[in-house]
This record gives sequence, structure tokens and C-alpha cells, in this order.
Amino acid sequence: MKIQQLQLKPQDVLLLLKIISLEKSSWNQKPIAEAIGLSQSEVSEAVARAKFSGLLDPKGKSVMKLSFLEFLQFGLRYVFPQQPGPVVRGVPTSHSAAPLKDQIQSTEEYVWPYGKGKVRGHSILPLYPSAPEAALNDPKLHELLALVDALRVGRARERELAVVELKKRFGFGE
Repeated sequence: MKIQQLQLKPQDVLLLLKIISLEKSSWNQKPIAEAIGLSQSEVSEAVARAKFSGLLDPKGKSVMKLSFLEFLQFGLRYVFPQQPGPVVRGVPTSHSAAPLKDQIQSTEEYVWPYGKGKVRGHSILPLYPSAPEAALNDPKLHELLALVDALRVGRARERELAVVELKKRFGFGE
């Protein structure tokens, strides 16, 4: 009998962000799997881990947004840490992408390394390898992933602004 590991993985965060970006109460695994570059079995496993962690409701359809926000705000940068690397071509993230790029003036660009990217900046490894492609196909997901990266690599001000923007996108107002 295989013992299932139920600790969160980076693709679980990607899945939860994609569900939130849909702004629907119902979703199906196959289209989500295709949209974020995961197999259906990976999505099933991610759903199981997220339900076990209390980040998805017991039916596995609704993100427990308050719990998820708390995890993102206080735990993400310790569980999935990242530091800026060498300058590469890629897709803007963190404070270099919307919505933070309008609020933060910086000479440093942060990007996910990606061949189809058009911006040069310090590399930030994405939460999951398929995240840049998924973000390019879904502007709402791109914003959520960029805000999450601001929590992973940003200074106190960037993290504070990212939390405010995440609250708006999660429907908590502000």
C-alpha cells in the first residue's frame, strides 16, 4: 500500500490561484489541468493535498480564501523560498508585473526565465515550471502569481502591498 504524502507542493498553490482566477463556483479538472500545464492525476493529487491542508473545502471545489491568504502571507516565503538570480530574458513577475509595477518604482526588474519572454531582469524561479506559460495565457492568473512572488522575494513594502492586492482579488475588499 502506497502512503500518500499530503504536504503541500508548489503546484498546489498554482492550482488554487488558478481556481481563484476563474471566479466561478464550479470548475473541472481537465480544463484546469490543461490551462496550468499539469496532468489530471497531478491535479487530483493537488486537490487531495489542498483539502487535507484546509485550503480547499471538503468537496474540493471552493478555495478557503481566508486560510489560503493566511498561508500566502505568513508561510509561503518560508515553505517555497526564492532569491533573485542572474539577469535573464523572461516574463515579468513580483513588483515588475501588474498590479505592483504601477505602485512601486524600481530600477530592478524581476522575471521568470522563459524563452518567449520579452523583458530582461533578475531571474526568479516560478513556483512551478509551467507557471510562466499559464500566466501568459491568463492575465488574472499572471497577476496572482506575480503578487505571490512579491510575497516570496519582496521587501516589507512589496509584501504589504501584495497582501492588499490579494485581498482585493480574493473578494475581501480593502
